[in-house]
Amino acid sequence: MQNVTTGRLIVVIMRAVTYDSYANDNSRLKAGDVAEPKLGPSQVLIEVRAAGVNPVDWKIMTGGLDAMMDAVFPVIPGWDVAGVVRALGPDTPEFAPGDEVMAYARKDVVHAGTFAEYVAVAAASVARKPAALDWHQAGGLPLAGMTAQRCLDRLEVGPGDVLLVYGASGGVGSFAVQIGRERGARVIGTASERNHDYLRQLGAEPVAYGEGELDRIRDAAPDGVTAVADFVGGQLDTTLAVLAGNGRHVSVTDNSVEEHGGHWIWVRPDGAKLAELAALAARGALTVEVAETFPLEKAGEAFDASRAGHTRGKLVIVP
Repeated sequence: MQNVTTGRLIVVIMRAVTYDSYANDNSRLKAGDVAEPKLGPSQVLIEVRAAGVNPVDWKIMTGGLDAMMDAVFPVIPGWDVAGVVRALGPDTPEFAPGDEVMAYARKDVVHAGTFAEYVAVAAASVARKPAALDWHQAGGLPLAGMTAQRCLDRLEVGPGDVLLVYGASGGVGSFAVQIGRERGARVIGTASERNHDYLRQLGAEPVAYGEGELDRIRDAAPDGVTAVADFVGGQLDTTLAVLAGNGRHVSVTDNSVEEHGGHWIWVRPDGAKLAELAALAARGALTVEVAETFPLEKAGEAFDASRAGHTRGKLVIVP
């Protein structure tokens, strides 16, 4: 970070990743100098130590959410952050400079994200980082962890449930497995066979996805499953075939589930709910696997890895 004087105006400069228009590839992504974000009332300025990469980040860059959210270019991508509080906006008594925190930092407008040295975040979205998580793990937890949490909240998963998780070894799915087990459910998770041992370590019963998947799920749960969390998409027919009579189902990718009694889930920024995940991590009930880290200059490589869809665990930007 540096100060640049222009006339009487002093502009504080930081490094960040930006893109200046929508694109279907990484051609508009660049790392460079931008102005540090303004700090409004009830906001905290976080020095970013780690920022999780999520599929929504590159999907936004393609214009995929333009019908829902306005974008102000240049856009700094990123909705996950872990870092240190450096300054407070007016009337922000919850935190102090030096606090180690994390947040799901989605805002109403796509503009000033977390792939940067600093980000301003509403205090209501921020939670304290548990000592049990290092910076990379904390940076990868918020969006994916809270998505899994919200799905299982909506499903009202508890003891006696048989929970089916599609994409169980992925960023969101692995959290759903752990939260489901913590809530007393039996968890069945779909994944490639190379990730089956990993799922067993998390407490799930693995089922190979692909041809024959329906039969394998029926073999694992002959009486049907009571709850389904779809983190893959395109699974509705299988879900309806294996769901018990009183079953519930949600999807984060397929809004057509609402036509069949399911719920389409979008997670909300919520510091109090994130603090619940932090408490699970603090007592060892929730772990975060980090697959790879990238500097700002290699954000495009992180997007490519995310697009490929074969990563186990989280991808993380480290400014």
